[in-house]
Formats: sequence, structure tokens, C-alpha cells
Amino acid sequence: MNLFKFKRGDKGFTLLLAAIVSAIALSLGAAIYDIVVREVELSSIGRDSQFAFYAADTAAECALYWDTRFNWFSTTTPGTSASCDGQTITLESPPGRASSYTPTSTMAFELSLFTDTNGGAGYCADVTVQKGQDGSGIIHTLITGNGYNVSCANVDTAQNALQRSVQLQY
Repeated sequence: MNLFKFKRGDKGFTLLLAAIVSAIALSLGAAIYDIVVREVELSSIGRDSQFAFYAADTAAECALYWDTRFNWFSTTTPGTSASCDGQTITLESPPGRASSYTPTSTMAFELSLFTDTNGGAGYCADVTVQKGQDGSGIIHTLITGNGYNVSCANVDTAQNALQRSVQLQY
């Protein structure tokens, strides 16, 4: 009994079967690769979003500490020296105001956070503190911290910059 007897019309069947199996395996591999690439992109966006949130929260908590503990953002006599994350805070004029700082009901500062020891890129946060009085003379404060997943120098130009915001009101 000869197992390798083929009829004339059976030639090439193995080659066709191998091509079909290879095409199916290639399609599955490409689909799995596409899913993995998308998952990696999604997880990196989630990670960057968390870094931006941490930067916003850090800066807002810093402003809250200096305001509640030392009344640093007073509308009449604002503080002159404070620090957060090892950086001295310099009050800036809010956007749309004169370039030199004068005490107003809105104060702002910017922090470069989590930089490495070589001064490499880290994360950026800017904070705005708004104070106002209601009709009964009670002072209300709104602290808005905006955090970014890129350094302060790259906030306006980075294509992958994410912003997360935190607001504290008291």
C-alpha cells in the first residue's frame, strides 16, 4: 500500500492550505498588534493626565497653605517671600493687567514641579488666587490650579500637553 499516491488534480493542495493558514495567522497577528499599540497610547495618556493632575493639586495646595497659614495672598499687603517645592514664589500680574505687580483681588504664580536633579524637564503648574467680599463683608477665596504634563517652557508649544485643573473655594 502506497500512502503517497496522488491523483493528477490533487497537486498543489498543500501549498494552498499553507497560504491560507499563513494569511489567517498574519491577520490575527496584525489585529493583536493594533490592539496593543492602542492600549499603550491610551495608558500613556492616562499616565500623563495623572501627572498633570498631581501638578495642579500640588500648586493649589501650596497656595492654600500659604494663604490659610500666613494670609500670604492678602489683598492689602500680599506676602513677599514664600516657597513651594523648593522654589520661591513670585507673584505675577494676572493676564490682562500691568506688568508690574500691584495688590489686587487676583494674584497668580507659576511653579516648575518635579524637575530632575540635572534641571531636566518636569511638569508645570500655574495658580490664580481670587479674593472677594460679599455684601456682609465676608472674604471668599477661589484658588484655581492648572497643571500640565510638560515643562513650563513647553506648555504653549507641546503637541502632547495635557491640562488638568483643581479649584479650591473657601
